[in-house]
Amino acid sequence: MEALSLIELNSMVRQAIERSMNQEYWVEAELSECRENKGHCFMELIQKEERSNTPIARASAKCWQSTWGMLRPYFERTTGQPLHAGLKVRLQVYPQFHEAYGFSWIITDIDPTFTLGDMARRRQEIIRQLKEEGVFDLQKELTLPPFCLNIAVISSQTAAGYGDFINQLADSPYDFQTRLYPAIMQGEQVEQSIIDALNRIYGENDHFDCVVIIRGGGATADMSGFDTLELAENVAQFPLPIITGIGHDRDESILDMVSHNRVKTPTAAAQHLISHLDATAQRIDICGERINTFFSLLKTREEARIDKLSTYLPVLISHLLEREQHKLEILEQRAKALDPAILLKRGYSMTLHNGHLLRNASDIKPGMELETRLEKGTIISIAK
Repeated sequence: MEALSLIELNSMVRQAIERSMNQEYWVEAELSECRENKGHCFMELIQKEERSNTPIARASAKCWQSTWGMLRPYFERTTGQPLHAGLKVRLQVYPQFHEAYGFSWIITDIDPTFTLGDMARRRQEIIRQLKEEGVFDLQKELTLPPFCLNIAVISSQTAAGYGDFINQLADSPYDFQTRLYPAIMQGEQVEQSIIDALNRIYGENDHFDCVVIIRGGGATADMSGFDTLELAENVAQFPLPIITGIGHDRDESILDMVSHNRVKTPTAAAQHLISHLDATAQRIDICGERINTFFSLLKTREEARIDKLSTYLPVLISHLLEREQHKLEILEQRAKALDPAILLKRGYSMTLHNGHLLRNASDIKPGMELETRLEKGTIISIAK
């Protein structure tokens, strides 16, 4: 039996495919790999068994530069992110078998609405799981300290948004202290990079009042890294309030949803912190005014009380002096009534021995010298 050469055999395969599959097909699959090279896009497609997540089919797909140049911007505008591994896609393809390069599917169209639907389902599933875990609203239960001055910042060091954030704080009247924890803020490494930064901050969280995650100037198409379960869980359960200013106008990312507060831009994040300090200063001013008002009223009341007392004090003193004078007169009368001289004038006498008044006759002994005082004169006698 005569053997075929490899190119003859491959040519037969190519011809068979071209004859029997001479149309385009829509296929739904998951991207396991997506890369660009010289303007072309090369994808690896995969299908997994739903229960075990085990791959049950694989294929290579290509989108040539002329087509990719139109499909890529359309897909990214519609979905808000680039094609990347893990996305589910619906592609229009036709088969191509090349004698030298083998089989691949050639992409002629991409349906971004399918991916949007899958993304929405995934987002809702993540939100549902976060709520079931009881962590979705944990950040909302935290409170920014009144004097929120020590800020941990997660951002790309070279991002214009980071510079805007720092400059905005520097122009404020408050002494903000910031420390940057650099992270990748776009692409597939966003999730793990931010989680690593949060872990570093957690080891020093006593030094900070809050965390700010900012990103400015990046493409809207690089937002997918902020819609992951693991990142949301880390942010939701972080012990410090987290403010996000990721710089996009589309629907909130899941990271925004679970954060303590979400603003649009890094500059808005800085203004939020400044406004928070302004509110604290205003509360202090109001308390100061209330204290001043209270002491002013207290002073006025006490001054009125003193004035009233000063009016009544002379009268009170006069009454007090009269009352005490009357007491003295009574005491004087009592003292006069007890004066021995008055008794002597009435005919009474007093007998003394050695200057001591005798009250009992039994105290007198024979031979004692006695002194008897009368109203007029004194009698000295000897007791027998």
